[in-house]
Amino acid sequence: MTSIEKLKFLSEDQVRSLVSEFGSPLFVYSQSEIEKKCDEALAFPNAFGLQVRYAMKANPNSNLLKIMKKKGIVIDASSEHEVLRALHFGFSPEEIMLTSQQFPTLFKELIEKGVKFNACSLKQLETFGQIFPGKAVSIRFNPGLGSGHTKKTDVGGVTSSFGIWHEKLSQVKEIVSKYNLIVEKVHTHIGSGSDPEVWKAVAHYTLEYAEAFPTVTVVSLGGGYKVGRMADEKSTDLKEIGAPVKILFEDFAKKHDRKLILEIEPGTFLVALCGALITTVDDKVDTGSHGFEFLKLDAGMDNNTRPSLYGAKHPLVTVTKSGNISANNKEYVVVGHCCESGDVFTQKEGGEPITRLMAETNIGDYIVMEAVGAYCSSMSTKNYNSFPEIAEALITTNGDKKLIRKKQNVEDIFKNEISVV
Repeated sequence: MTSIEKLKFLSEDQVRSLVSEFGSPLFVYSQSEIEKKCDEALAFPNAFGLQVRYAMKANPNSNLLKIMKKKGIVIDASSEHEVLRALHFGFSPEEIMLTSQQFPTLFKELIEKGVKFNACSLKQLETFGQIFPGKAVSIRFNPGLGSGHTKKTDVGGVTSSFGIWHEKLSQVKEIVSKYNLIVEKVHTHIGSGSDPEVWKAVAHYTLEYAEAFPTVTVVSLGGGYKVGRMADEKSTDLKEIGAPVKILFEDFAKKHDRKLILEIEPGTFLVALCGALITTVDDKVDTGSHGFEFLKLDAGMDNNTRPSLYGAKHPLVTVTKSGNISANNKEYVVVGHCCESGDVFTQKEGGEPITRLMAETNIGDYIVMEAVGAYCSSMSTKNYNSFPEIAEALITTNGDKKLIRKKQNVEDIFKNEISVV
């Protein structure tokens, strides 16, 4: 039987208070929840030491970065721009690892500052060797298998461009030898799945890459731990997937007399369940007795594009404006405010609208979209239909409500445009 979702870290009174103070729509994050997730990640089973890197692409708000830094978590950056952002907000160059699909324009400058580099292709490795012969480097491999709830979240195997294909190991060795490079880390990242057997297999292959380079001291198994946003979705159990990995590291140490540090790179795991998007029901329409009843929100794919991109599901919780709770439940299709057919929050992968059982909802009530802390604000189609970027708030550990991003002015959307006519 389908159940109605509940609020995760906000109370109904807090929802009304937040809208009254900061307006709607509004992203809200919980510092306490983020800190709990940091502690869970830092407890990942390991044999000889653990380093946790935050995949900051998940949500790069400076306040979240500062929470991570205080916990001793360092940074995984996916572009030179993320590197500059992390540097600006207090991370040292040595605390940042750049793993980039696009080779950075500021490559030489950043590496000379001390930023660590993770080569993701033969070309990147060759270029690194040409500019920095004899220097330490990390290498990302594609191990030939991946894991994810859709192909779009699977970043391993033959359909993925991420990392150097595992069968090209001999070519990697040639480049390393040619430039006398010191391979200090090997890295794999398979996607957002949660199958312990897949993680065990990837750890095994990654340790084989470490065996090929005697200078390796760190093995990174990436991030992408599956987070169950909906009540019927299962989250990755870090202890379950970590326990066999720890044994593999111990076995490696016995065989090769090398105690390797384990590195993980969670993004979604650290922040996904720690964020909510508070929206207001702007309108209700229907398509007749054989159609659907729609709730139109004052937010859309410009705020959270995951449903349109992946068919992703997020809990949707009705909070009445009046405080009176309806005893009736109804099936709704929930849509966004963008003039775009794909701006549907309740859809299957591929775009087919589906209904969601919710408490009866009226115009002016609030809909709280849960589990939006990761890859929502950071990955949204900002400014589509010229909607301004919305405000963001943080509930601090002592319960204070703090604005951490102002709502964008409309003029800021087009301030970089140059008039020539």
